[in-house]
Amino acid sequence: MAERKLITGNEAIAEGAIQAGCSFYAGYPITPQNELPAYMAKRMPEVSGIFIQAESELAAINMVFGAAAAGVRAMTSSSSPGISLKQEGISYLAGTELPAVIVNIMRGGPGLGNIAPSQSDYFQATRSGGHGDYHSIVLAPSSVQESYDLMRLAFDLADKYRTPTIILGDGLLGQMMEPLVVKYRVQSTEYRAKKPWALTGCKNREPNIIRSLYLAEGALEKVNLILQKKYKTIQKQEQRQEDIFLDDAKIIIVAYGTMARIAKAALNKLREKGKKIGLMRPITLWPFPKKSIERILKRNRKVKFLVVEMSYGQMLEDVQLVVRGRAPLDFLGRGGGGVPSEDDIIKKIKHLIA
Repeated sequence: MAERKLITGNEAIAEGAIQAGCSFYAGYPITPQNELPAYMAKRMPEVSGIFIQAESELAAINMVFGAAAAGVRAMTSSSSPGISLKQEGISYLAGTELPAVIVNIMRGGPGLGNIAPSQSDYFQATRSGGHGDYHSIVLAPSSVQESYDLMRLAFDLADKYRTPTIILGDGLLGQMMEPLVVKYRVQSTEYRAKKPWALTGCKNREPNIIRSLYLAEGALEKVNLILQKKYKTIQKQEQRQEDIFLDDAKIIIVAYGTMARIAKAALNKLREKGKKIGLMRPITLWPFPKKSIERILKRNRKVKFLVVEMSYGQMLEDVQLVVRGRAPLDFLGRGGGGVPSEDDIIKKIKHLIA
Protein backbone atom coordinates (compact mmCIF):
# COMPACT_ATOMS: atom_id res chain seq x y z
CA MET A 1 0.00 0.00 0.00
CA ALA A 2 1.29 3.46 -0.90
CA GLU A 3 0.13 6.98 -0.15
CA ARG A 4 1.25 10.31 -1.57
CA LYS A 5 1.47 13.14 0.96
CA LEU A 6 3.09 16.53 1.47
CA ILE A 7 5.62 16.18 4.25
CA THR A 8 8.81 17.72 5.64
CA GLY A 9 12.20 16.07 5.33
CA ASN A 10 12.34 15.50 9.09
CA GLU A 11 8.98 13.76 9.06
CA ALA A 12 9.98 11.71 6.01
CA ILE A 13 13.06 10.45 7.85
CA ALA A 14 10.92 9.49 10.82
CA GLU A 15 8.32 7.63 8.74
CA GLY A 16 11.09 5.98 6.75
CA ALA A 17 12.60 4.69 9.98
CA ILE A 18 9.27 3.28 11.11
CA GLN A 19 8.71 1.54 7.79
CA ALA A 20 12.25 0.16 8.04
CA GLY A 21 11.32 -1.55 11.29
CA CYS A 22 12.67 0.89 13.86
CA SER A 23 11.08 -0.05 17.17
CA PHE A 24 13.05 2.17 19.57
CA TYR A 25 13.74 5.90 19.40
CA ALA A 26 15.39 8.08 22.02
CA GLY A 27 16.20 11.73 21.44
CA TYR A 28 16.29 15.25 22.80
CA PRO A 29 14.88 18.41 21.19
CA ILE A 30 17.07 20.77 19.17
CA THR A 31 16.29 22.90 16.12
CA PRO A 32 16.17 22.34 13.14
CA GLN A 33 15.29 18.64 13.62
CA ASN A 34 12.43 18.95 16.14
CA GLU A 35 9.76 17.77 13.71
CA LEU A 36 11.48 14.38 13.68
CA PRO A 37 11.10 13.49 17.39
CA ALA A 38 7.65 15.12 17.42
CA TYR A 39 6.59 12.79 14.60
CA MET A 40 8.14 9.78 16.32
CA ALA A 41 6.34 10.64 19.56
CA LYS A 42 3.05 10.32 17.71
CA ARG A 43 3.79 7.38 15.42
CA MET A 44 5.88 4.99 17.52
CA PRO A 45 3.04 4.03 19.89
CA GLU A 46 0.87 3.36 16.83
CA VAL A 47 3.28 0.63 15.67
CA SER A 48 3.96 -0.75 19.17
CA GLY A 49 7.34 0.96 19.24
CA ILE A 50 9.02 2.84 22.07
CA PHE A 51 9.59 6.61 22.07
CA ILE A 52 11.61 8.27 24.82
CA GLN A 53 12.42 11.95 25.15
CA ALA A 54 15.60 11.55 27.11
CA GLU A 55 16.90 14.02 29.70
CA SER A 56 19.93 14.78 27.54
CA GLU A 57 21.72 13.84 24.34
CA LEU A 58 24.13 11.69 26.34
CA ALA A 59 21.25 9.76 27.86
CA ALA A 60 19.60 9.32 24.45
CA ILE A 61 22.61 7.72 22.74
CA ASN A 62 23.18 5.38 25.68
CA MET A 63 19.52 4.33 25.61
CA VAL A 64 20.00 3.53 21.93
CA PHE A 65 23.10 1.53 22.90
CA GLY A 66 21.01 -0.58 25.28
CA ALA A 67 18.22 -1.15 22.77
CA ALA A 68 20.71 -2.09 20.04
CA ALA A 69 22.39 -4.55 22.42
CA ALA A 70 18.98 -6.20 22.87
CA GLY A 71 18.78 -6.73 19.10
CA VAL A 72 16.08 -4.23 18.11
CA ARG A 73 16.37 -1.61 15.39
CA ALA A 74 17.14 1.59 17.31
CA MET A 75 17.84 5.19 16.36
CA THR A 76 18.35 8.70 17.63
CA SER A 77 18.45 12.12 16.01
CA SER A 78 19.76 15.57 16.79
CA SER A 79 21.48 18.58 15.25
CA SER A 80 25.14 19.54 15.29
CA PRO A 81 25.86 20.43 18.98
CA GLY A 82 23.65 17.56 20.11
CA ILE A 83 25.49 15.12 17.86
CA SER A 84 28.77 16.32 19.39
CA LEU A 85 27.46 15.22 22.78
CA LYS A 86 26.65 11.77 21.38
CA GLN A 87 30.15 11.06 20.06
CA GLU A 88 31.33 8.98 23.01
CA GLY A 89 28.27 6.76 22.68
CA ILE A 90 28.78 6.39 18.93
CA SER A 91 32.36 5.27 19.59
CA TYR A 92 30.99 2.72 22.09
CA LEU A 93 28.56 1.43 19.44
CA ALA A 94 31.43 1.01 16.98
CA GLY A 95 33.66 -0.63 19.57
CA THR A 96 31.02 -3.17 20.56
CA GLU A 97 29.87 -3.70 16.94
CA LEU A 98 26.28 -2.69 17.62
CA PRO A 99 24.00 -1.51 14.79
CA ALA A 100 22.19 1.81 15.25
CA VAL A 101 21.11 4.76 13.12
CA ILE A 102 22.00 8.34 14.05
CA VAL A 103 20.41 11.29 12.20
CA ASN A 104 22.15 14.67 12.11
CA ILE A 105 20.20 17.59 10.63
CA MET A 106 23.10 20.04 10.54
CA ARG A 107 22.96 23.68 11.64
CA GLY A 108 25.50 26.47 11.48
CA GLY A 109 28.51 26.30 13.77
CA PRO A 110 30.90 26.10 15.51
CA GLY A 111 29.56 26.30 19.06
CA LEU A 112 25.82 26.88 19.38
CA GLY A 113 26.00 28.66 16.03
CA ASN A 114 22.58 29.29 14.53
CA ILE A 115 19.65 27.29 13.15
CA ALA A 116 20.47 27.97 9.49
CA PRO A 117 21.48 25.06 7.21
CA SER A 118 25.09 23.98 7.03
CA GLN A 119 27.28 21.07 5.96
CA SER A 120 30.04 21.77 8.44
CA ASP A 121 29.74 18.43 10.30
CA TYR A 122 31.23 16.48 7.38
CA PHE A 123 34.54 15.92 9.16
CA GLN A 124 32.79 14.89 12.36
CA ALA A 125 30.71 12.28 10.53
CA THR A 126 33.31 10.91 8.13
CA ARG A 127 36.39 11.18 10.36
CA SER A 128 35.00 9.31 13.37
CA GLY A 129 33.96 12.17 15.65
CA GLY A 130 34.46 10.04 18.74
CA HIS A 131 37.66 8.48 20.03
CA GLY A 132 39.42 5.47 18.54
CA ASP A 133 40.11 4.01 15.09
CA TYR A 134 36.57 3.49 13.85
CA HIS A 135 34.24 4.52 11.05
CA SER A 136 30.51 5.07 10.73
CA ILE A 137 28.72 4.58 7.43
CA VAL A 138 27.42 8.02 6.35
CA LEU A 139 24.51 8.53 3.94
CA ALA A 140 23.53 11.94 2.53
CA PRO A 141 20.00 12.32 1.07
CA SER A 142 19.18 15.28 -1.17
CA SER A 143 15.36 15.20 -1.27
CA VAL A 144 12.43 14.43 0.97
CA GLN A 145 11.76 11.20 -0.94
CA GLU A 146 15.37 10.10 -0.66
CA SER A 147 15.37 10.96 3.04
CA TYR A 148 12.57 8.43 3.42
CA ASP A 149 14.06 5.82 1.10
CA LEU A 150 17.55 5.85 2.62
CA MET A 151 16.27 4.97 6.07
CA ARG A 152 15.72 1.34 5.09
CA LEU A 153 19.21 1.21 3.60
CA ALA A 154 20.64 2.82 6.75
CA PHE A 155 19.13 0.16 9.01
CA ASP A 156 20.02 -2.65 6.61
CA LEU A 157 23.67 -1.55 6.42
CA ALA A 158 23.84 -1.07 10.18
CA ASP A 159 22.60 -4.62 10.71
CA LYS A 160 24.69 -6.12 7.91
CA TYR A 161 27.96 -4.73 9.22
CA ARG A 162 27.03 -4.30 12.89
CA THR A 163 28.08 -0.68 12.87
CA PRO A 164 26.56 2.76 13.50
CA THR A 165 25.15 4.42 10.39
CA ILE A 166 24.67 8.17 10.12
CA ILE A 167 22.11 10.06 8.04
CA LEU A 168 23.65 13.48 7.33
CA GLY A 169 21.17 16.16 6.30
CA ASP A 170 20.89 19.90 6.89
CA GLY A 171 18.34 22.42 8.06
CA LEU A 172 16.98 23.07 4.56
CA LEU A 173 16.40 19.38 3.89
CA GLY A 174 14.82 18.85 7.30
CA GLN A 175 12.41 21.77 7.00
CA MET A 176 11.45 21.69 3.30
CA MET A 177 8.15 20.14 2.26
CA GLU A 178 7.82 17.98 -0.85
CA PRO A 179 5.45 15.29 -2.10
CA LEU A 180 6.42 11.89 -0.72
CA VAL A 181 5.30 8.45 -1.79
CA VAL A 182 4.99 6.59 1.51
CA LYS A 183 5.18 2.85 1.01
CA TYR A 184 3.41 1.38 4.00
CA ARG A 185 4.56 -2.05 5.04
CA VAL A 186 3.03 -4.56 7.37
CA GLN A 187 4.88 -4.33 10.65
CA SER A 188 6.04 -7.84 11.48
CA THR A 189 8.98 -9.76 12.82
CA GLU A 190 10.78 -9.60 9.44
CA TYR A 191 12.87 -6.70 10.75
CA ARG A 192 13.77 -8.55 13.91
CA ALA A 193 15.99 -11.11 12.27
CA LYS A 194 17.74 -13.46 14.64
CA LYS A 195 20.85 -11.82 16.04
CA PRO A 196 22.79 -14.52 17.86
CA TRP A 197 25.00 -11.93 19.55
CA ALA A 198 22.10 -9.98 21.12
CA LEU A 199 21.52 -9.75 24.86
CA THR A 200 18.11 -11.40 24.94
CA GLY A 201 18.61 -13.64 27.96
CA CYS A 202 20.70 -16.80 27.99
CA LYS A 203 18.00 -19.46 28.18
CA ASN A 204 19.13 -22.59 26.30
CA ARG A 205 22.38 -20.97 25.17
CA GLU A 206 25.67 -19.65 26.44
CA PRO A 207 25.50 -16.05 27.73
CA ASN A 208 26.51 -13.28 25.34
CA ILE A 209 28.95 -10.56 26.32
CA ILE A 210 29.02 -7.15 24.62
CA ARG A 211 31.97 -4.97 25.58
CA SER A 212 34.61 -2.57 24.31
CA LEU A 213 36.96 -2.80 27.28
CA TYR A 214 39.95 -5.10 26.65
CA LEU A 215 42.78 -4.87 29.17
CA ALA A 216 44.81 -7.98 28.34
CA GLU A 217 47.97 -7.23 26.38
CA GLY A 218 47.27 -7.33 22.62
CA ALA A 219 43.54 -8.08 23.00
CA LEU A 220 42.32 -4.64 21.95
CA GLU A 221 44.64 -4.58 18.94
CA LYS A 222 43.12 -7.86 17.72
CA VAL A 223 39.65 -6.33 18.00
CA ASN A 224 40.81 -3.27 16.06
CA LEU A 225 42.22 -5.45 13.28
CA ILE A 226 38.83 -7.16 12.97
CA LEU A 227 37.16 -3.75 12.71
CA GLN A 228 39.65 -2.54 10.09
CA LYS A 229 38.98 -5.61 7.97
CA LYS A 230 35.27 -4.82 8.12
CA TYR A 231 35.84 -1.19 7.14
CA LYS A 232 37.87 -2.25 4.10
CA THR A 233 34.96 -4.47 3.02
CA ILE A 234 32.54 -1.56 3.42
CA GLN A 235 34.80 0.72 1.39
CA LYS A 236 34.96 -1.84 -1.38
CA GLN A 237 31.27 -2.76 -1.54
CA GLU A 238 29.17 0.19 -0.37
CA GLN A 239 30.21 3.25 -2.39
CA ARG A 240 27.17 5.02 -3.82
CA GLN A 241 26.70 8.15 -5.89
CA GLU A 242 24.50 9.77 -8.55
CA ASP A 243 26.26 10.63 -11.82
CA ILE A 244 24.69 13.28 -14.07
CA PHE A 245 26.01 14.17 -17.56
CA LEU A 246 29.49 12.85 -16.86
CA ASP A 247 30.17 11.30 -20.28
CA ASP A 248 30.84 14.58 -22.10
CA ALA A 249 31.47 16.91 -19.16
CA LYS A 250 34.44 19.25 -19.25
CA ILE A 251 33.71 20.56 -15.75
CA ILE A 252 32.27 18.28 -13.09
CA ILE A 253 30.63 19.68 -9.96
CA VAL A 254 30.96 17.54 -6.83
CA ALA A 255 28.25 18.34 -4.27
CA TYR A 256 26.05 16.44 -1.84
CA GLY A 257 22.74 16.83 -0.07
CA THR A 258 20.86 20.09 -0.48
CA MET A 259 23.89 21.68 -2.13
CA ALA A 260 23.66 19.11 -4.93
CA ARG A 261 20.07 20.24 -5.66
CA ILE A 262 21.24 23.81 -6.14
CA ALA A 263 24.19 22.66 -8.22
CA LYS A 264 21.88 20.59 -10.42
CA ALA A 265 19.67 23.62 -11.10
CA ALA A 266 22.76 25.62 -12.12
CA LEU A 267 23.98 22.71 -14.25
CA ASN A 268 20.68 22.52 -16.17
CA LYS A 269 20.84 26.24 -17.00
CA LEU A 270 24.41 25.88 -18.24
CA ARG A 271 23.58 22.76 -20.29
CA GLU A 272 20.78 24.70 -22.00
CA LYS A 273 23.47 27.13 -23.17
CA GLY A 274 25.62 24.32 -24.53
CA LYS A 275 28.10 24.18 -21.66
CA LYS A 276 29.33 20.66 -20.96
CA ILE A 277 28.88 20.51 -17.21
CA GLY A 278 28.33 17.38 -15.12
CA LEU A 279 27.53 16.54 -11.52
CA MET A 280 28.81 13.79 -9.26
CA ARG A 281 26.65 13.60 -6.12
CA PRO A 282 28.03 11.39 -3.35
CA ILE A 283 25.28 9.46 -1.56
CA THR A 284 27.73 7.70 0.73
CA LEU A 285 30.06 10.24 2.30
CA TRP A 286 31.81 7.36 4.02
CA PRO A 287 32.81 5.35 2.20
CA PHE A 288 33.45 8.22 -0.20
CA PRO A 289 32.68 7.17 -3.82
CA LYS A 290 36.25 7.21 -5.07
CA LYS A 291 35.55 4.72 -7.85
CA SER A 292 33.33 7.19 -9.71
CA ILE A 293 36.02 9.88 -9.79
CA GLU A 294 38.65 7.31 -10.81
CA ARG A 295 36.47 6.29 -13.76
CA ILE A 296 36.14 9.94 -14.79
CA LEU A 297 39.90 10.48 -14.67
CA LYS A 298 40.66 7.34 -16.66
CA ARG A 299 38.18 8.32 -19.35
CA ASN A 300 38.96 12.04 -19.58
CA ARG A 301 42.20 13.52 -18.25
CA LYS A 302 41.19 17.05 -19.42
CA VAL A 303 38.25 17.35 -17.03
CA LYS A 304 38.10 19.97 -14.27
CA PHE A 305 36.43 19.50 -10.88
CA LEU A 306 34.52 22.05 -8.83
CA VAL A 307 33.59 21.11 -5.25
CA VAL A 308 30.64 23.06 -3.86
CA GLU A 309 29.55 22.77 -0.23
CA MET A 310 28.03 24.65 2.69
CA SER A 311 31.33 24.59 4.54
CA TYR A 312 34.89 25.73 3.98
CA GLY A 313 36.34 22.75 2.17
CA GLN A 314 35.67 19.61 4.19
CA MET A 315 34.50 17.32 1.39
CA LEU A 316 37.09 19.07 -0.79
CA GLU A 317 39.79 17.11 1.05
CA ASP A 318 38.24 13.77 0.05
CA VAL A 319 38.09 14.85 -3.60
CA GLN A 320 41.72 16.00 -3.42
CA LEU A 321 42.75 12.62 -2.01
CA VAL A 322 41.23 10.89 -5.04
CA VAL A 323 42.28 13.35 -7.74
CA ARG A 324 45.87 13.57 -6.42
CA GLY A 325 46.80 16.43 -8.75
CA ARG A 326 45.74 14.61 -11.92
CA ALA A 327 43.14 17.26 -12.83
CA PRO A 328 42.47 20.91 -11.97
CA LEU A 329 40.36 21.25 -8.83
CA ASP A 330 38.56 24.36 -7.60
CA PHE A 331 36.25 25.14 -4.69
CA LEU A 332 33.18 27.20 -3.82
CA GLY A 333 31.87 27.21 -0.28
CA ARG A 334 30.13 29.19 2.43
CA GLY A 335 29.64 28.49 6.13
CA GLY A 336 27.77 29.67 9.20
CA GLY A 337 24.42 29.26 7.49
CA GLY A 338 25.48 30.79 4.18
CA VAL A 339 24.29 28.90 1.08
CA PRO A 340 25.98 29.21 -2.33
CA SER A 341 23.33 30.15 -4.90
CA GLU A 342 22.73 29.02 -8.49
CA ASP A 343 24.16 32.34 -9.65
CA ASP A 344 27.26 31.85 -7.50
CA ILE A 345 27.87 28.46 -9.10
CA ILE A 346 27.21 29.71 -12.64
CA LYS A 347 29.56 32.67 -12.10
CA LYS A 348 32.28 30.36 -10.76
CA ILE A 349 31.96 27.95 -13.69
CA LYS A 350 32.05 30.77 -16.24
CA HIS A 351 35.30 31.88 -14.60
CA LEU A 352 36.70 28.34 -14.92
CA ILE A 353 35.70 28.17 -18.58
CA ALA A 354 37.27 31.54 -19.42
